[in-house]
Amino acid sequence: MLLQTKYFGEVECSHRLRFEKGLFGFEEEKEFCLLSFEGSEGSLLCFQSVATPHLAFVAMNPFFLKPDYAPILTAEELKALEVSDSEELCFYALCVVRSPVGESTVNLRCPIAVNDQTGKAMQVILETGDYHMRHLLSEFGKGESPC
Repeated sequence: MLLQTKYFGEVECSHRLRFEKGLFGFEEEKEFCLLSFEGSEGSLLCFQSVATPHLAFVAMNPFFLKPDYAPILTAEELKALEVSDSEELCFYALCVVRSPVGESTVNLRCPIAVNDQTGKAMQVILETGDYHMRHLLSEFGKGESPC
């Protein structure tokens, strides 16, 4: 399926992700295509709405920023995503991009969990107090920023 996007123009979207409850604040948006920004080696991505071309969310691979990131979902969330363990899922953290890039933030508290086998996805709120909604990119070290 050809999809008009916010950042990439018209692209082929062969694998759509289905959010039964949408994303927080965008509950009516149920289908997204996950696209990778060129040159990011899969660390910087875009959740592009299938229904709304101008709606897209920048996301990051949280393990790129924090290799010991360990999101644990509730039994109810695991059941909804049709897995038995959080380690069976892919996780993405939404990012608010600012200028300068070091002031950009990443939400590690409310990641998007994806069952790559079924295409089911959901945004969750982690119960652990270790992760916050606004981690500054600059707090993750002095390496190259993927943004």
